Amino acid sequence: MKVSIRKQLNVWKSVLFALFLRELQSQFNDKLGLAWAFIEPFAFIFGLSYMRSMMGGGDVHSIPVFVFMMIGMISIQSFITPINSTSAAFKRNRPLYAFRQVQPISGLLVSCFIEFTIKLVVIILASVALYLLKTPTHLDDPLLLIAIYLTLWVFTFSASCILGIITAYVPEVNKITGLLTRPLFFISCTFFSLQDIPMEYWHYLTWNPLVHFIELARFACFESYGDQGVSFSYALANAFTAFFFAVCLYHLTWKGILSR
Repeated sequence: MKVSIRKQLNVWKSVLFALFLRELQSQFNDKLGLAWAFIEPFAFIFGLSYMRSMMGGGDVHSIPVFVFMMIGMISIQSFITPINSTSAAFKRNRPLYAFRQVQPISGLLVSCFIEFTIKLVVIILASVALYLLKTPTHLDDPLLLIAIYLTLWVFTFSASCILGIITAYVPEVNKITGLLTRPLFFISCTFFSLQDIPMEYWHYLTWNPLVHFIELARFACFESYGDQGVSFSYALANAFTAFFFAVCLYHLTWKGILSR
């Protein structure tokens, strides 16, 4: 039995690696290659953050406006970009389902891992940019920041899985995904702080888990920013509720995905 399980794990590892190479080749086959995958999101985040800092100037509740914007942009991009691309993994790998060893979840895991790695490199590039610009930065609670980032990716993976399953059965959903996710830029405290809004209106925003992820990330870097109105427990509960629902939904539908 142990040998059988070990063989299955080795086969699955080989499948994941093959899908990883296929994903890299299909997504980054232009002249700039893989480098563009890191440069494009970094340029977008850096550009918008720099423009906002030039217009606003000063600090946002003790955080330099450039750092404030960069944390918000990296966090929201870590959710929106993967959910738009990763959710299509079920459909993208459909021809490979003819092979018994390839399961739908394998392509989803590989796609999410690639997006995770890209965003991790973007964070490193952003940190280097802040250092070169001599922008004052802090990291008061690195463990909280790591926990927030990993929990955000559990939430992102789960949402991608759910959306991918829905899209497999109702392909038209893929056409409106962008319309559904675009408003998140404006309701997730990306460009503003929750503290800028009167407290009696907070409940209109704090139902959104992304508000908690973004505001807590700022708090982890600058404790002076405060964590009023947000809760890591709420963010964690949403992430693992979504994960549980995604696993259950996948278990019920994976055979149907193979046949569609």
